[in-house]
Amino acid sequence: MRIAMWSGPRNLSTAMMYSFGARDDFAVVDEPFYATYLEKTGLDHPMRDEVIASQKTDVVAVVDDLLGPISEGKPHFYQKHMCQHMLPDIPRDWISAVKNVFLLRHPARVIASFSKKYADLTLADIGFTQQSELFDQIVADGKRPIVIDSFDIRQNPEGMLRALCDALGLDWDPAMLSWPTGGHPADGVWAKVWYDAVHSSTGFAGAEGPLPAVQAEHEVLLEQAIPHHERLERLKIRL
Repeated sequence: MRIAMWSGPRNLSTAMMYSFGARDDFAVVDEPFYATYLEKTGLDHPMRDEVIASQKTDVVAVVDDLLGPISEGKPHFYQKHMCQHMLPDIPRDWISAVKNVFLLRHPARVIASFSKKYADLTLADIGFTQQSELFDQIVADGKRPIVIDSFDIRQNPEGMLRALCDALGLDWDPAMLSWPTGGHPADGVWAKVWYDAVHSSTGFAGAEGPLPAVQAEHEVLLEQAIPHHERLERLKIRL
């Protein structure tokens, strides 16, 4: 089984990679299109040069790795993807060959978190429009994507992960609920900038509180993102 987990930034995506990576039957990969995304857009993300040097930027080679033999001889492969990395000129035909899951987080939480690390946010940076586009593409291909909400996972990790495994046709493994501190061998080189909280964790953080207020300069961005979030939220797994 190959699972593509589609998320935006500042979601539960790294913890989810650690969760699947804690299983003995899964290999994992961390944002395999990130270097390509930075090279093509010219965006000045933290550690830009190091990220580009650390990964393949030939998209054909990246796709070959995603669909080719799974590392360590594992039977399953979990792929952590950022929706915004799928630029219009990056091939998407490979997506129909994997099981696709969409990981949601409310835009207010994403904006409040991401804006602390990266200034001058735009709608393209936070992935909500791209998430909608990818979802529509998969549906048009006759597939039925799975939608799950990070808020729900943090409220009830075992219940939601069991439900996700059921939806995937995957046996439940309680190893998914915990991992050792200090990161995962599959972490991208950018982990030192972005993963400090999850590196100190041994499992999913507790339930999130009320939605944060966004700064005035991000109010329009929030308004633009919310419709994309709400249309997928209606389709999410519910217990």
